[in-house]
Amino acid sequence: MPRKKAPRGIGGAPITAFYWMVVPAVAAFAFFHTLPVLVGMFFSFTNYAGYGDWRFVGLSNYINLFRDDRAIGAYLFSFGFAIVATILTNVIALLIAMGLNAKIVGRNFFRGVFFIPYVLAILIVGYVFQYMFSNSLPKILAGIPVFRDNILTNPDWAWTAIVVLAVWQACAFAIIIYLAGLQTIPQELYEAASLDGASAMTQFRSITFPLIGAFFTINMVLSLKGFLQVFDHIVALTNGGPGTATESVTLLIFKGGFAGGEFAYQTANAVIFFIVITVISLVQFRFLQSREADF
Repeated sequence: MPRKKAPRGIGGAPITAFYWMVVPAVAAFAFFHTLPVLVGMFFSFTNYAGYGDWRFVGLSNYINLFRDDRAIGAYLFSFGFAIVATILTNVIALLIAMGLNAKIVGRNFFRGVFFIPYVLAILIVGYVFQYMFSNSLPKILAGIPVFRDNILTNPDWAWTAIVVLAVWQACAFAIIIYLAGLQTIPQELYEAASLDGASAMTQFRSITFPLIGAFFTINMVLSLKGFLQVFDHIVALTNGGPGTATESVTLLIFKGGFAGGEFAYQTANAVIFFIVITVISLVQFRFLQSREADF
């Protein structure tokens, strides 16, 4: 009887070769990611401080979080910051991308320049911005009351400095996504619209924005998710201050979990935050995706 041939994959390679490539990656992911997550979720039901003995406390950590004014304040700050930064990032990035998609001199050069913030270490850049806000701006803009003193020490305005840094850095990636979307639009549509007498605004509303709806969805979801997890920007500029005025959820988890003896308590906070981000991202994605055809 003829021997059965072994199943073949892409390019005729034996299917077992793909398992040899996938299984080690899955095992490494499970060991370095999934297992620590499960261990952390286990400890969230204890009173473990990160050292010493511990015992089960059930849902006490989760219940206490809803009574914790500091945690609630961190959530409110994170959401307020994320909403403002997401809107600014996508508006600015889309405008710049449209400019970079036009036929201008040095277009490729400017595309490279605007992408530079994405590849820079945000902590290092953050300390540069910190020097600017605390030393340079008070001298340059001394006539403006808000900037007369160090804005980073102002509990009412320190968050704006974080927004500036975060948007400046996030726009670089968003611009690339929007550029990719703009380049998929046939130029014939614009030529036909021009012949019909459509203005630039009408072309944007009727052609550009509807056809980059999918790219807009991606940028909105990624931006909001990333800004909700803001950490490096705050560490570099304010470290959560003044007081707790700019303390985000991720910074609170780090401070309490690793330096405050609240390992289990902040692990419970991290679990809740993970669920919140996941739900918001899914809802946002489904809503924006359903609206793409109507844009």
